[in-house]
Amino acid sequence: MKKNMMANNRILRLHHASLIVEELDKSLVFYQKVMRVEVDSSRPDLGYPGAWLTLPGQQQIHLMQLKNPDKDSVRPEHGGRDHHIAFLVSSLSDISESLDELNIPYTQSKSGRKALFCRDPDGNALEFIEN
Repeated sequence: MKKNMMANNRILRLHHASLIVEELDKSLVFYQKVMRVEVDSSRPDLGYPGAWLTLPGQQQIHLMQLKNPDKDSVRPEHGGRDHHIAFLVSSLSDISESLDELNIPYTQSKSGRKALFCRDPDGNALEFIEN
């Protein structure tokens, strides 16, 4: 007899994803312009600059201004072939318009889905999938 895997799921939801950034202010412009997220002012002093960005469903992105151990690594051009964070969005055109305004290059998903990939100012790959 198969057990209901969902009933035994220990993971409730993704709480946050952390990204290393070189210049917090530059990254905040990118994330606030492209994703229209708010900064959570409850972030404590962790001994380094950073920001917690609030997403729907009580999820967050944590930006950490720290030395990047992967700074000199060669990343694939297409973000879908790299480690990345994927977001469901209501409109890809809203995202692409914001990326165009910031002169941020992006590529369409190679899978045929309504999705695009870009990189933030620090090279972190992001995917946006139209819901």
